[in-house]
Amino acid sequence: MATQTLSQKKVAILVADGFEQAELTEPKQALDEAGAQTHIVSPNSDAVQGWQHYDKGDNFPVDVTLDSANPDDYDALLLPGGVANPDQLRMNEKAVQFIQAFFAASKPVAAICHAPWTLIEADVVKGRKVTSWPSLKTDLKNAGAQWVDQEVVVDNGLITSRRPHDIPAFNRAIVEAFATGLQEDQPLASVS
Repeated sequence: MATQTLSQKKVAILVADGFEQAELTEPKQALDEAGAQTHIVSPNSDAVQGWQHYDKGDNFPVDVTLDSANPDDYDALLLPGGVANPDQLRMNEKAVQFIQAFFAASKPVAAICHAPWTLIEADVVKGRKVTSWPSLKTDLKNAGAQWVDQEVVVDNGLITSRRPHDIPAFNRAIVEAFATGLQEDQPLASVS
């Protein structure tokens, strides 16, 4: 993979309590190592609780509260999964509007595992090719998406992935897409 620089990029990582910890920490580390400035954005005011599958994980400090976060300040958005996290976010009108703003501005958005639930609520998956945790397949199809079982899918600035096992491929795809601001249906050179 060609080295990508994200030194001029700011990435919002939107989470509520109950996110899958590895789906935040590993992509965040990859983005930070590529030079991006990452901010954990949350409806919570001070910290968010991660999960490691079915067990509580670590607490992470919130950098910017959702109430004060401005999508215009960011170049890209990362949505970690976990079951409880996206379920809470999709019921939060400000979170849904925050996500919609990235699509309205044609900025890259990455979502892994259960995170596409929030994309369904934001009404941004119709006509897009996506992947997710398998249990979301019917929900995504009902929302008009073309669901496929692949480790990473890039469709017009939307990067989706299935599960924690796919994080290495997901990280490569998001670093490349966030660096290029990829908005068109173009294959990424180094996804596999």
